[in-house]
Amino acid sequence: MAVGDSKPRVLLFGSGSVGTIYLYLLSKVASRITAVCRSNYNIVKNEGFTINSALFGQDIHFTPHVVRNCDKAAIADPTPFDYVLVCNKAIPGTTPHLISPVVTPGHTVIVLVQNGIGIEDEYATAFPNNPIVSCVVYLPVAQRPAGTITHGEVERLEIGSFPASASSEHAESFAKLLRDAGATAEVYDDIQLKRWFKLVVNASWNPLCALTLCTDVEFMESSAPATGLVFDIMLEVCDIAKAYGYTISREEAEHQLGRAKARIAKKKGVEPSMLQDVREGRRMEVEAIVGNTVKLGKKKGVSCQRLEMLYVLISALDSRVGGRST
Repeated sequence: MAVGDSKPRVLLFGSGSVGTIYLYLLSKVASRITAVCRSNYNIVKNEGFTINSALFGQDIHFTPHVVRNCDKAAIADPTPFDYVLVCNKAIPGTTPHLISPVVTPGHTVIVLVQNGIGIEDEYATAFPNNPIVSCVVYLPVAQRPAGTITHGEVERLEIGSFPASASSEHAESFAKLLRDAGATAEVYDDIQLKRWFKLVVNASWNPLCALTLCTDVEFMESSAPATGLVFDIMLEVCDIAKAYGYTISREEAEHQLGRAKARIAKKKGVEPSMLQDVREGRRMEVEAIVGNTVKLGKKKGVSCQRLEMLYVLISALDSRVGGRST
């Protein structure tokens, strides 16, 4: 498909809650959509997805073409995919070789809708001739039970080319496709600023809540110093980002913390993804969210002692929890 065509072929790798919402939206504007389902394959193959969304509608029954892996997708139809939407967890060394059967060199655009910082490099190495579009997503959504997606009132995708120096044509085309489908999508010259901005929240709340089995509100109410610790970790992320040329002010970090503090009065805490993973016995995005942050900080000589301690502790927890799920 030439850039700008309106009927692309799209494959979703990672049919969790986030990926399913976007595949459903893209089904309105794509010529063919395929979902690679692993743990939820049987239920989706037989019954499809059910989506209950505050934005897009209730009791939506959605049945894409479903396969167990990318090999089967490539065998079923050898026509090249225009977009491969990667929405699984950002676990280093796991995804590029799994999607390689459906990535046509020089043609397929790889779209990364994943958390963390420094996640694009392994895709750029594995697929040097393919455009990479990197995305930051804000989408309160869950899949419980398998095949049933519940989505709240926020949907926003921030999009940019990787590296930032690459042409923006593929990012612009993908954003237009999403907007035509009813999604909110905005393109940025350098998406890494947006990744660092989200990391201020993710690298603090995710490991703290997973380690303590607390929602954000429960953690803040657990002791007097708890909220201050969260803010100190946020500031360490800001310091590392600044060392790489991305300025996130103290006021912006305070605003992010304030959003969590506002939930105290409502007694309605947020359960970050790592806490959900611990409770379900799944691996966590330790390296993408915390490990890479620490490595980047140390590379620039930025003090990040709290983040280093979190990394050691969350890595130990992941070795126990993640080990049970394999």
